[in-house]
Amino acid sequence: MHPDLLDPAHIPLSLYIHIPWCVKKCPYCDFNSHALPNQAPFDSYVEALLSDALSQHSLVSNRQIDTVFIGGGTPSLLPIESFARLFDGLRLIYHFSPDCEVTLEANPGALEHSPFDEYLKIGINRLSIGVQSFDHSALKVLGRIHNPDQASNAIRAARAAGFDRVNADLMYGLPNQDPLKAVNDIQAAIDAGATHLSWYQLTIEPNTAFYRTPPHLPDEEVMAQIETLGRDVLTKHGFSNYEVSAWCGPNDAPCRHNLNYWQFGDYLAIGAGAHGKLTFKNHPNHQDGIYRYQKSRLPKDYLSFEDAPKMINFERIADENLPFEFMMNALRLKDGVGADLFETRTGLLISTIDNELLPLQHQGLMVSDPLRIAPTPLGFRYVNHLVSQFI
Repeated sequence: MHPDLLDPAHIPLSLYIHIPWCVKKCPYCDFNSHALPNQAPFDSYVEALLSDALSQHSLVSNRQIDTVFIGGGTPSLLPIESFARLFDGLRLIYHFSPDCEVTLEANPGALEHSPFDEYLKIGINRLSIGVQSFDHSALKVLGRIHNPDQASNAIRAARAAGFDRVNADLMYGLPNQDPLKAVNDIQAAIDAGATHLSWYQLTIEPNTAFYRTPPHLPDEEVMAQIETLGRDVLTKHGFSNYEVSAWCGPNDAPCRHNLNYWQFGDYLAIGAGAHGKLTFKNHPNHQDGIYRYQKSRLPKDYLSFEDAPKMINFERIADENLPFEFMMNALRLKDGVGADLFETRTGLLISTIDNELLPLQHQGLMVSDPLRIAPTPLGFRYVNHLVSQFI
């Protein structure tokens, strides 16, 4: 590593906030989410989040936060008063940029706590609504607690309240789904007013109900038809595919928070099971380099700890693993990243990856441009293969 290449002051900094509760656990979900208890400890959880945030202040000094993402779980279960308390406290701890992007994940079946305009007043300016499908039967199989009308109404209500940026999460390749149903989901989201889509394939993950009892999924031929038709519909409506599963509408912009992940930026993490990444140079307590960490996973454990003990597995990424870590993120972007970003975000010279990069360029899987690290259109179809070459 060449520490002179690293300058944390010039690396964007984000904040991820995890709210771990859901009304119930969906059969496909492997996220750190837990059924909401009868007496939800919202007040004590907010105080734990603020204590967690304060304990990390010394790690970032005076760096400003450019984006915030509130994920879960189902963050919209948190009452509006709790959100107000949380953000009042966070603004006393951290410096937020004037144009800070603040995204809240919300589920259509868990939006009863507050009208959307109350979120705007707090400073939340982007929503990501977990629709997954507008098909009755698909929602039932997926274990979702909302119906198609609630999903459409949630998007429309958010836009009517003043949200200019509303993402809809949609899954395809659902049990017994055909191409028409998949395309209808896309069209319904656009008709309701979604300005951005996260459109991704259902995958069966370990430690889920679907893994223990696998549903019948579409075969490869049907999946190919779904992907082709879906892309055609999205393109027809002016949506651009800037990341593997992200589509930006003509009147929106890419999600800056997620872009910071893909561009190997830094991010603080607060909340049960949250993961963070930070870059250090000349820090009094840490060797120069890039570190990952996570928080206690179970809500009860997270609530029982005070300050620093919430943080576990705070580890420096070995220099030899940085190319893989970087490419695992950057190659998800259709246009890739500037070659200089590899050096300023890893502290390694670009020549470090010549042995991996040049063969992929010769095979037509990555662009032959000394100023850019990016997949070709063919390579973008085989991102996992590209990433595997840098292990």
